[in-house]
Amino acid sequence: MDNPVTVHDINELTVVTDESYTDFVAGLQKEISDSLAARPRKASVKFFTGKTIQTEDGESLVEEALAQALYKYLIKNDYLNEDDTLSDEYKAAKEAGTLAEPTSEALKPVLKFLLPLVDSLNIDVPAPTDDRKPKKIPLNEANFAKKEFQALWRRINQKAVYQVEFDSSELVTKCIHALDKHLKVAAMQYVVQAGTQRDALEADDLTSGAGFDVASTTTHTATVSAASQVRYDLLGEITEKTQLTRRTAAAILSGVTPETFAKFRLNPEQFITEAARLINEQKATAIVEHLTYDALEDRFDTAIFTENQTKQDLTHAGNKLTKHIYDYVVTDSKVERDFVTELDTSQEVAVYAKLPRGFFIPTPVGDYNPDWAIAFTEGTVKHIYFVAETKGSLSSLQLKGVEDAKIECARKFFASLNEKNGENVKYEVVTDYTELMQLVTT
Repeated sequence: MDNPVTVHDINELTVVTDESYTDFVAGLQKEISDSLAARPRKASVKFFTGKTIQTEDGESLVEEALAQALYKYLIKNDYLNEDDTLSDEYKAAKEAGTLAEPTSEALKPVLKFLLPLVDSLNIDVPAPTDDRKPKKIPLNEANFAKKEFQALWRRINQKAVYQVEFDSSELVTKCIHALDKHLKVAAMQYVVQAGTQRDALEADDLTSGAGFDVASTTTHTATVSAASQVRYDLLGEITEKTQLTRRTAAAILSGVTPETFAKFRLNPEQFITEAARLINEQKATAIVEHLTYDALEDRFDTAIFTENQTKQDLTHAGNKLTKHIYDYVVTDSKVERDFVTELDTSQEVAVYAKLPRGFFIPTPVGDYNPDWAIAFTEGTVKHIYFVAETKGSLSSLQLKGVEDAKIECARKFFASLNEKNGENVKYEVVTDYTELMQLVTT
């Protein structure tokens, strides 16, 4: 459970509250929910704008101009009361199928698709349930079992160890210089926010969690050095985070100026984190050239796709997928969202996977988890098996030292697998699907 790659995903904190407090919170939520459920929602241009409707051509967002046309249509035909709630006239006409024809040309072809949105103004607000909690994404058994994915998985799931040789004394000197020049440690701070519940609380505010407004924010900064009873194993922490020997880590820490080392008492946690980051950046520039991989007989088990799987918020997972090994995928950026859309609709792609955290390549600057494994349909491209990392920009200024080093290590890892096993798995960093296709077809 403490694997550094997955520890933050699979360990879950459960807070057990005092029973009386639990009853109070549950009662308050039910009271608010009951109150809002009994209060019809009001029609407005703001309410309609940005909502999603299902048309014959698929899903569509309601633009502000269309929202204004719909709002005017409801007012013109007395379908709204004075307080903008749905009138009895609307309900009777809707039930009888005698709703007035709109005069707006923009509204005419889509009115029937907008009516469910209008009807939702009278739908009761459901009480808070566990349905909104993150859930495990279902595995697409058919895609997972496809021969193309299994063939790709056999080619990349081999574990390996690395060897690297570099000048330790030169590394120590560079790390000392980097710490003295760039190590910044801030005094400990804590932020206190005060807020008030909105006077006009609507149903949408309850479901979106926007029922409170922040009234004030105060930042408190410690004015004295930390004097905690917690004993930090500074040398051990730096050694673990940088994967250097204790002797090398000790040489670095003992070589910095007294002013630099004094920052440890100001904020021990940040000192350790920032010092390790700076050391790893220096290390990253020194290792790649002298790195070699040796493949082991041991392999990653397919259980990593099902066991210890992270629970995800499916509201951010997009539409159900057809070629991914899971039914949904939660992406980290617009670059990834666009990439998934292209992969899932591509005629050349047979199956693909967002690789789970349990699959990683060991590197001297930390384990590296590639983004995507893609199997193309045989005969459509030159390189059938591809492992991709998606980045918004390939500029060296955009890729940090450690990140860039991990990518270079991955290139050597896959090159060593191809050399040993006679495979042809291509690994590369891409900015979009178009670049991916250029790489697999040349």
